[in-house]
Formats: sequence, structure tokens, C-alpha cells
Amino acid sequence: MADTEREQLATQAYDKALRYELDYGCCPQCVLAAVQETVGVVTDETIKASHGLSGGGGLVGLGACGALTGGLMALSAKRGRERDRLAVGRAMGNFQKGKELVERFQAEFGGVTCQELQQRFTGRTWDMWQADEYRRFSDERGEQCARATALVTKWVVEMM
Repeated sequence: MADTEREQLATQAYDKALRYELDYGCCPQCVLAAVQETVGVVTDETIKASHGLSGGGGLVGLGACGALTGGLMALSAKRGRERDRLAVGRAMGNFQKGKELVERFQAEFGGVTCQELQQRFTGRTWDMWQADEYRRFSDERGEQCARATALVTKWVVEMM
């Protein structure tokens, strides 16, 4: 894929992921759906499997940002080790791209967990299992989570 084509696809993926996150939520699914629609490689089953990773995993905020985990899943869909290759080796090339993504995310957002991003975007963390807190978080974060989701998606397409 030529650089110009990759840049165009990355921009398209950014726009799709932004719109999906604003309209539907669930950042890992939004990353994966946008990657699927622009460069392929991601299956519907992968998108479904990512659902529980939203909000730092199970909406508890403690784990990695769902956009980041969605990005890592997209890279693995392209470069990851196949099931029948488990005993062959570690597939270090995939880990290298994943490391690149995590480091870039950390540099951009100052953390990798959902709670770290909540703190950065709103000045505090939220209990997303409390309906009133979830609504307030949604209001206070504005488009910041959607923009993070879109940016990760753009980076992933550029890395593929």
C-alpha cells in the first residue's frame, strides 16, 4: 500500500471511529469497526469479542483504555500469531507494533488506563456502574474519548 493511500485510509478510519464512538460508544468496538471498514483484517467475531474491554474492562476503569485495547486487537488481527502456531514461537513482530502503539498512546495521553484518561479529561474518575455518574462522565468528557478512539484508529491504520 502506497503512503498516500495509507494516509487517506487512516483519515477515513479516524472519521469513522470518531462518529461511531459519538453515536454508539464502546471504544474498542469503534476502533475495530473502523479498521474493518477501511483496511479489512478484522472479523465481526473480533468486534464482538472486544465488547467487554470497554471502560478499562467491564466498565471498571482499572484496565487499559478500550480504544488502546481495540487498537492492539486490530494489530493482532493483522500480525498476530495464528492458533496453529502457538508452539512455534512468540511472533515478536506483532509485539513490536503493539509496543509502539502503547508507547505512542502513553506519550499522547499521559497514561494507558481508562481511569488515567478519565482523570486527564475530567479531573476525576467515575463509577460507570452508577447511572448518574456515567451520564455526568459522558457530559464532562465531551468528545475527548471519541477523539482518543479516532486517533488510535488512525495510528493503527498507519501502522498496518
